[in-house]
Amino acid sequence: MHVALLGSLTRAVLFTDIGHSFREAFSMFLETLWALVLGFSLSGMVQAFVPRSQMQKKLGHRRAPDFIRASIYGMISSSCSYAASAMARSLFIRGADFLAAMVFMFASTNLVIELGIVLLVLIGWQFVVAEFVGGMIMMFLLVAFGGLWFRGKSLSAAQAMAGRAPTGAAHGEAEELGVQKVRERLASRAGWSDAARFSMGDLTMLRREMVLGFVVAGFLAVLVPTSWWNELFLHGHGFWTTLENVTVGPFVAIISFVCSVGNIPLAAALWKGGISFGGVVSFIFADLITLPLLIIYAKQYGRRMMWR
Repeated sequence: MHVALLGSLTRAVLFTDIGHSFREAFSMFLETLWALVLGFSLSGMVQAFVPRSQMQKKLGHRRAPDFIRASIYGMISSSCSYAASAMARSLFIRGADFLAAMVFMFASTNLVIELGIVLLVLIGWQFVVAEFVGGMIMMFLLVAFGGLWFRGKSLSAAQAMAGRAPTGAAHGEAEELGVQKVRERLASRAGWSDAARFSMGDLTMLRREMVLGFVVAGFLAVLVPTSWWNELFLHGHGFWTTLENVTVGPFVAIISFVCSVGNIPLAAALWKGGISFGGVVSFIFADLITLPLLIIYAKQYGRRMMWR
C-alpha cells in the first residue's frame, strides 16, 4: 500500500514538473513573441519588396560602409536569435554579402536597446556596458577574420543551399519589378500577400527547431536547479576562475537551449550564484550558438558553414 502511494505521489510530482516545464516554455515564447513577429515580418518584407540590385548596393560588398549599415539595420531590428537568423538569410539570398549578413545577425542580438533594458533591470548597468562594448568587439573580430572563413567552396555551397530553401514564393519577384516599381508593389495587395508568404515560409522552415528550443529550455529551467549550473563553474581561484568561467559559459549556453533575451534570467541566476563577471558575459554572448540555432544554420547554409 505504501509503495502504491509512493508511486502515485511520484507520478503526481512528475506530471506537475512536466506541466510547469511546458508553462515555462510557453512563458519564454510569449516573452519573445513580439521579437519573433517583428523579425519574421521584416524578413518577408525584405524578400518581397527589396530589389536584389538595391541590396547588393547597400550590403553586397565586404567594405566598411556595408558593415556599418548592416550593424545599424541589426540594432533597429529584432532581438530574437531565431528571427535574426531568418532575417540574415533573407538578406543573403537577396544579394547581401554573407559576412555583412552575419554582422547584421550579431548586431540584431547583441546591440539592440531592449536587450540592454532587460540587462539593466535584472543584473545591472555594468552588464549593459559589457554587452554593447563586447558586441562591438565581437563584430570587429568577425569582420577582421570572417573573410578568412566565409569564402571559397563553403560560401558557394551556402549560397546554393540558402537559395534552395523553401520560403513560400519564388525569389526574384522584387528585382524583376525594378526599383521604380517597388512603391507600386508596396501599395498593392499582391505585394503584401507575397511578403506574408515569405514570412510564413521562413517560419515553417524553422518551426521544429524553435519548438525544440523553447520546450527544452522550459524543462531545463524547471528541472535543473541553478545550483547544478553553478557547480560547473570554479569559485575563488582568481585568474583561473575567470578563465574557466569564460570558457565554460558558452558551453552552458549551447546546452541550455535558451537564446537571446530568454537567456538573461538564467544569466542573472548564475551571477547571483557567484559566477564571475566574465563568465556571465560569455554566457550571454553565446546566444547565437545554442543547439537549435546550430541546427538551423546547418539547414540554411550547410554543415561546413555551420561549424565556421
